Amino acid sequence: MCTNIVYEWLKTLQLPQYAESFVDNGYDDLEVCKQIGDPDLDAIGVAVPHHRRRIHEAVRRLKEADETTAGLYFTLEP
Repeated sequence: MCTNIVYEWLKTLQLPQYAESFVDNGYDDLEVCKQIGDPDLDAIGVAVPHHRRRIHEAVRRLKEADETTAGLYFTLEP
């Protein structure tokens, strides 16, 4: 399996065993992962309650990071 951002994210959560299932189910980018809910975790095969909580918490942090940086922008000058 090739290394991608979702694999690295799951590795930091100590859940790399789900990486292939995430990618197989279309969750191959963190932007897509921000939309994960319980039905998605069922489809991916995450059945362990503690693992589900860990993923939900990580998704919440991803969304919060977006809100924090939403007001930031920069311009390129010639």
